Amino acid sequence: MANIANAQDPQFTQFYAAPIYTNPAMAGSAVCANGMAGRFAINYRNQWPSLKGTYQTVNASWDQHFDAVGGGLGAMITRDVAGSGLLTTTAFSGVYSYVIPVTRKFFFRTGLQATFVNKRLDFSKLQFADQINPTQGFVYQTNEPLPQQSVTFPNFAAGVIGYSANFYAGFAMHNVIEPNQSFYGSQDGILPRRYTAHTGVKIPLEKRRNPDAFISPNILFMMQQNFTQINFGFYVNKGPLVSGLWFRQTAGEFGNSDAIIALLGFRKDRLKFGYSYDITVSSARPAAQGSHEVSLTVDWCLKTGKRPFKPIRCPEF
Repeated sequence: MANIANAQDPQFTQFYAAPIYTNPAMAGSAVCANGMAGRFAINYRNQWPSLKGTYQTVNASWDQHFDAVGGGLGAMITRDVAGSGLLTTTAFSGVYSYVIPVTRKFFFRTGLQATFVNKRLDFSKLQFADQINPTQGFVYQTNEPLPQQSVTFPNFAAGVIGYSANFYAGFAMHNVIEPNQSFYGSQDGILPRRYTAHTGVKIPLEKRRNPDAFISPNILFMMQQNFTQINFGFYVNKGPLVSGLWFRQTAGEFGNSDAIIALLGFRKDRLKFGYSYDITVSSARPAAQGSHEVSLTVDWCLKTGKRPFKPIRCPEF
């Protein structure tokens, strides 16, 4: 019998393809050739499909810049299913970001996110020792005291990102109020704060002949209670094709080399598609060889005024 379990919030390998999930300050940061853009993004992650009943996460978001509010507005739905539907988490979020010009070439965006979360536990999928008949298997009704099947609670996040034409660095804090997600109302069910720091740079490869050809090294650091992870790598964009390679390392109490990540993407006009595969390199590899992730982004150009807001041109996948 397990008395204690530890986990962290769902994470996407293609973290910049889920921009406002990574950092609410990125709401309204999409860009097109003439300036700001609106954006719709959907992300799907299948964690360790070689194991039965693991984790599948879907995130869908919309965001765009509005001159009238001095920044960006966004909305997001996240659904995480664990254990073949045993535990389901659904979250609805609203996001606002505000642009702060520092100089003509350097800007800050700050962001706030308010979320309504529902967690549901399907007790019909649970099995207990007192249900077992020695010859017939699980046939009896359990006498275990069962808690409520659903809990709902508010949650909040905040972030900031500073950027110029080819550089960006951001920080976000999720689960700011550390809400209680326990089905029993126990204080052991506190959801710990999650801290994320990310940075990257965009290096042109063919400045004059092909301004869309570039390499972009980037790093993401995430910490939640006793769990810490670092993603570092790069992606290369040339023509309609995007490719990338990353490495994920966990540190702290549960430290180990976790995965090598390969990405292949395609860009055409206002559409962007990416597929990545996490190759497990930890001791879990015999049972959990890897994880799949897919992202799709569609954006559209906006007619904005002449206010001095600059888009973030760096993050891609």
